[in-house]
Amino acid sequence: MNTQKNMYTWLEDLKDSKVKKSMPILSFPSVQLMNCSVKELIFSSDSQANGMKLIADRTPSLASVSLMDLSVEAECFGSEINISEDEVPTVIGHVVSTLEEAEQLRVPSVGEKRTGLYIEAIRKAKALIKDRPVFAGVIGSFSLAGRLVDVTEALVYCYTDPDVLHCVLEKATEFLIAYISEYKKAGADGVVIAEPLTGLLSPDLAQEFSEPYIRRIVETVQDENFLVIYHNCGNTTVQIIDSILRTGAKVFHFGNAIDMAEMMKHIPEDVVAMGNIDPVGQFRNGTPESIRTATLSLLEKCSKYPNFVISSGCDIPPLSKWENIDAYYKAIDEFYNG
Repeated sequence: MNTQKNMYTWLEDLKDSKVKKSMPILSFPSVQLMNCSVKELIFSSDSQANGMKLIADRTPSLASVSLMDLSVEAECFGSEINISEDEVPTVIGHVVSTLEEAEQLRVPSVGEKRTGLYIEAIRKAKALIKDRPVFAGVIGSFSLAGRLVDVTEALVYCYTDPDVLHCVLEKATEFLIAYISEYKKAGADGVVIAEPLTGLLSPDLAQEFSEPYIRRIVETVQDENFLVIYHNCGNTTVQIIDSILRTGAKVFHFGNAIDMAEMMKHIPEDVVAMGNIDPVGQFRNGTPESIRTATLSLLEKCSKYPNFVISSGCDIPPLSKWENIDAYYKAIDEFYNG
């Protein structure tokens, strides 16, 4: 039984609010608050949920966001994963290189590998975090397909072997719909779908290889109790924004490779756009002074749009300095409250 609040109303209230909270993609730095490794975090639903709760207690975030771990789904399909103590896991190699292999690729059941653990983490986080929405995180269809066939090869296959890509995309999308649906059953208020690889495509290729698959996911899972936030940190997002908007997501999240003020000119008033303080340059390697300057500058440029919400440009790295994260929130408070 879904007892979540109406998330469409939540979005309208957000747009109407004169003082806007931020929603950075902030989860992995919880390892510092718990004094554990990234490796420990990705194998423990308790640690993930407790980490989300610790971040919620420490920051005035608009919502709580789970790990943006883009290796989970590929691992479920059979990809090899590189796991380290302090860095976000990455995918090694590929599992598909021919149409025959694509056709034989098995769609895994939700719950295999670490997917069950990540769903359980959201269920536990919802029990701990009562004062704001809780969002799960998954990879997008084209970005998952790219990990299964190799990222570089995926870009080549768009031209040379589109049938291979479409076959893998169909299976990736089938799995993602099932996976997100389980997050929904676990109580999540929505999902962040990370589709960064599409940010390397031309408008025509984005329209063929990403848009219809993401739109299918959105049309299946999004409703008044469950929002889809579409994330793309590529540098072509301004050029492919029409295709991105046609996915139907209610919220769009963009990376620091683009000019956020330019992007806001293309965003309809009825959807929310978030972005895009540099996660590495500022949160990881900046200073409290530099992140304050960057945050105030972005707010000066974009806060005139009622549908703009400041955020990180992408997932904030695990070892980002908490003094920088705290300075980011202080700068937002300074801007809105003086």
